[in-house]
Amino acid sequence: MRRFNTLLSPTFFSSIFAAALITLWAPPVQTAHAQPGEEPEMTFDEDEADEDSEMTFDEEPEEGNEDLGDEDLGDEDPEPDPDEPEPELDPDGDSNAGGSAMADDVEKVAWQDIVVVVRKPFLKINRMELVPSWGVTMNDNIVRHFAFSAAFNYYLTDVLAVGLEGQYFVKSLREPFDLVARQARRLPTVNKYNFGAAINFHYIPIYGKFAVLDEHIISWETALTAGVGFTQSEVIPRDPVMQPFKNTLITPNVGASMRFFLNRFITVNLGIRDYVFVDKFEAASRTEPDGNLAMENADAALINNIMFQAGLSVWFPMSFEYTTFR
Repeated sequence: MRRFNTLLSPTFFSSIFAAALITLWAPPVQTAHAQPGEEPEMTFDEDEADEDSEMTFDEEPEEGNEDLGDEDLGDEDPEPDPDEPEPELDPDGDSNAGGSAMADDVEKVAWQDIVVVVRKPFLKINRMELVPSWGVTMNDNIVRHFAFSAAFNYYLTDVLAVGLEGQYFVKSLREPFDLVARQARRLPTVNKYNFGAAINFHYIPIYGKFAVLDEHIISWETALTAGVGFTQSEVIPRDPVMQPFKNTLITPNVGASMRFFLNRFITVNLGIRDYVFVDKFEAASRTEPDGNLAMENADAALINNIMFQAGLSVWFPMSFEYTTFR
């Protein structure tokens, strides 16, 4: 009984209570941060290192029990892992923040695929243009001429061309021709045009496009033309007994036209051309029937033969290739 009372003395209980308090208030064990790809290391106190018992940790730590070292990092960025690949950069310099998985789903776009200014849909440099056209006189109220012409142009650049033009005229006497004869009791002096030809130079200063019903885009351009050639005119005698005579006239011309592009090798052309020449007319006091003598005594006058022209152009070769980047 004496030994049992000694073991259960107040001093024994005080020692047990003090040991329990020390165990509860002991600071938790801190562990070092493991680098990515490495196993976490365990640290032990000196007293725990002497123990022979082995400790195993099969369960993951619960939420809320993160390492206190993470709280001390604050807003500081973690050090990059030298083994981790750097993010890919696209041609514009933006990093692939979505990772490799997102990069596989998104199609890569090169700078050549970014279109800032749309290309011209039609190129003319080093191409040939064949232009059959039709024209009509606009400023003659006595006789009207219809012109059936063809032109061949070669484009040295996309805006400069040189070409040849040929015309065949068909006359049509208008109503005032008969009215003057009936009312004034005299026939008017009239010349008709047979044919003509010219060498022309074309310059294109304006290019544009417009929308048709907000669905189709049609490109167009404005061309300025200047050239020189010849025209053959023929006098229509007032008296059928008299012989007609013909004139070969130096004919400069100037004009402007618009071209509308339908596809890569067909365009529609509309324009106005002024053919200027000094023509010779039958003299009002003509008495000699011979045509050569009548030509010597003919009356001269400056003529502006202004014509409206419409035509369809066919281009050769019928296709082209772009030689510059977009």
